[in-house]
Amino acid sequence: MLLYQPQDGYCYNSDTHFLHHFINTNLKNFKNIKGELLDIGSGSGILGLLVARDNPRLTLNQCELQEKFQELTKINSKNNKIDSTIYKGKYQEINFDKSFDICVSNPPFYHSNVIKSENENIKIARYNDSMPLVDFISKTSKVLNQNGKFFFCYDVKQLNDIMYLLNEYKLNIESMQFVHPKLGKDATLVLVYARKNSKSLMKILSPLIVFDKEDFTKEVQDIYKVSSTHSIKVEI
Repeated sequence: MLLYQPQDGYCYNSDTHFLHHFINTNLKNFKNIKGELLDIGSGSGILGLLVARDNPRLTLNQCELQEKFQELTKINSKNNKIDSTIYKGKYQEINFDKSFDICVSNPPFYHSNVIKSENENIKIARYNDSMPLVDFISKTSKVLNQNGKFFFCYDVKQLNDIMYLLNEYKLNIESMQFVHPKLGKDATLVLVYARKNSKSLMKILSPLIVFDKEDFTKEVQDIYKVSSTHSIKVEI
């Protein structure tokens, strides 16, 4: 999959590849994946495009705040021959004309108290000032169909708030996976699969270890092979 990314803005990273793999792992439990898919804060479009590529009976929808990324999402959808409906604007304020069976997102999750980048495009894409966790979860609960699926990644240090808010908005965690930079190091990222109105017990997947010394682990190398993406930086 060929993907254009901004020369001077936020580019997708390993988090998106790990989330894509996590989504695939959990969707294997279902035989007939179809319906409306929404990629929340689509950026250059990679996550929604990968999920739609792997599940051709899904209809892709993407929403994005920044004009630069709206254009890139459009270009990348066209180049990869995947139809997409793009909703422009702030996720919390968009009045969608449909509800969704699956929502996916690599949202801006760094806490607003940390030191921020001076680049406005990067700032919006990385820090949760533009989409606080409570807004992200409450809005997704509203736009999901009954029993709809919700996949996202987030800063692991905010797990307490994540679990509280998902429960508050009737989204039950069905599966979770922790990502560790190296064996013996604390987790830095959590991958979450929640389902609306579900009562299933939670499953914790084996931890994902990113590096073995200076190299990617075999599992991470395999994840990148499955994603099979190639990026080109462009001015836009």
